[in-house]
Amino acid sequence: MDKAELAKKIKAAAFLEGDFILRSGRHSKYYVDKYLFGTKPVILKPLAVELAKILPPLESFDRLAGPELGAVAVTSVLACEVNKPFVLVRKAAKGYGTDKVFEGELNKGEKVVLIEDILTTAGAALSAAERLRDYGVSIVEIIGVIDREEGAAENIAKAGFQLRTLFKKSDLGI
Repeated sequence: MDKAELAKKIKAAAFLEGDFILRSGRHSKYYVDKYLFGTKPVILKPLAVELAKILPPLESFDRLAGPELGAVAVTSVLACEVNKPFVLVRKAAKGYGTDKVFEGELNKGEKVVLIEDILTTAGAALSAAERLRDYGVSIVEIIGVIDREEGAAENIAKAGFQLRTLFKKSDLGI
């Protein structure tokens, strides 16, 4: 499946119209439900192939990272596609068990590519990136599946990170 066909499949599976409140608190007349495309192997596999094409060179980073919960499936299949380990970034320590913010192996000094599904203002991605940076790892780049073109790129640049996205909302015909 080529990138244009993948865009059509994502939109067909996950584009909803209505009145929605986004994580950013903004109101929107449309919503791209990441779980409606991120739970379908027929979309996830070609999505991983396309994301692999826009990753920085594999030797330039040690592992992938995906913020919970939305980016976990995408990060998992991408990690399998490129044979790189990954770590999950929690919003907060869970308060029981190992009580960690990061799940999986993560070592100070490593270089990480952060994967995000849908970016509006990039609040979740930036929060995860800052937790990773505070832990002592370098963020090589933030890679997004879809940029809603509502300030995410500017906010990420302002925070000192690099962003690359597979699709912009306009690529999906939105």
